[in-house]
Amino acid sequence: MSGKERRQRLLQILASSEQPISGTSLASQLHVSRQVIVQDIALLRANGADIFSASRGYLLFPGAHSASRTLKVFHSDEQTEEEMTLIVDLGGKIQDVFIYHKVYGIVRAEMGIRSRKDIRHFMDRIVSGKSSLLKNVTAGYHYHTILADDEETLDAIQARLLECGMLAKLQDYEPVDFWNGN
Repeated sequence: MSGKERRQRLLQILASSEQPISGTSLASQLHVSRQVIVQDIALLRANGADIFSASRGYLLFPGAHSASRTLKVFHSDEQTEEEMTLIVDLGGKIQDVFIYHKVYGIVRAEMGIRSRKDIRHFMDRIVSGKSSLLKNVTAGYHYHTILADDEETLDAIQARLLECGMLAKLQDYEPVDFWNGN
């Protein structure tokens, strides 16, 4: 099992429990050391998972998202609000936006957009400021890490983005695993 698969399984185990699960128990279930679990929890938290450390173990906050997917998208500035609304209306949370620049590498910004209210706040800040959208550095191409309750929701979001012409194809020079560079 790869590290990514293990972390996905770890989220599934936590999502299925209403009680804290000890690191030792998680390690036993996943056939790794407790230290690997501690590291996996840190990585999951860094990627937006709402995991609480209690005296008796780890607990996923209620309503926390157990599935995530990175999608490459392309659209005009005028379609930004439409793109974000599509994602949140289908049950997704936009964790971040990032670009892959051939010289600078990955340039990333947290977003934490989970509602139309969050979208309105973001759009108001963009319109009133002197900054432009990060996607404009790479001619409109950018990526989002999308969180959802399940893979089916992510499939629906991806299908809708494709249908709207906003889903972009990965190029040969782009790393498949953006965070580990391979």
